[in-house]
Amino acid sequence: MANEWLDRWREGRIGFHLERPHPMLVAHWPGLEVRPGTKVLVPLCGKSLDMRWLAGHDHPVLGIELAPEAIEQFVAEGQGVVTRYHQAGFQICRQANVELWQGDFFHFHIEQAAEIGAFYDRASLIALPPATRQRYAFHLAQLVPPGSRGLLISLEREPGDEGGPPFSVPPDEVRELFAPNFRVTLLAQGEPEAGSGFRESVWALVRRGPLE
Repeated sequence: MANEWLDRWREGRIGFHLERPHPMLVAHWPGLEVRPGTKVLVPLCGKSLDMRWLAGHDHPVLGIELAPEAIEQFVAEGQGVVTRYHQAGFQICRQANVELWQGDFFHFHIEQAAEIGAFYDRASLIALPPATRQRYAFHLAQLVPPGSRGLLISLEREPGDEGGPPFSVPPDEVRELFAPNFRVTLLAQGEPEAGSGFRESVWALVRRGPLE
């Protein structure tokens, strides 16, 4: 999977990238009532413009991305001075209110996540095959403190169409993956997309506390 993802960026096969902030982020993030100034974790972030939207709404952003090409394109297409440094096995770029950590999400640990209080996943869960999704949900839960709020956008398509990425992750699987550690609320479902047959769903997740 990692090699395929890197090849996509090297070859420019990034049709999943949107040239605008995702409409479901714009519509539903305000309803989470995440406090201004809260740092938002964006796993497997690519060069998503959603990060600039979040940063423009008073949230420092920490994106984690495996492909160096994605990070270089993000900062080249942005504005502001870029600072670079190395920490805990990651190469890090910072531009304005966005810092991008280049490396494996599963190697990012709680020591680096100390300031994170919210999260956003538009294309992380659906980029992972079934065997890795449970590991992802558990790892995300370890990185965010109780009470942290997040927005997750999932995709599903007709049963039997199991190709990917992006992979189909039906609502029952989303609940099964995240309910052990999060309160999970389905906020909205879109209409099936012409051509692909995908339908997007948007979820609010709240990290449970130890006594819940």
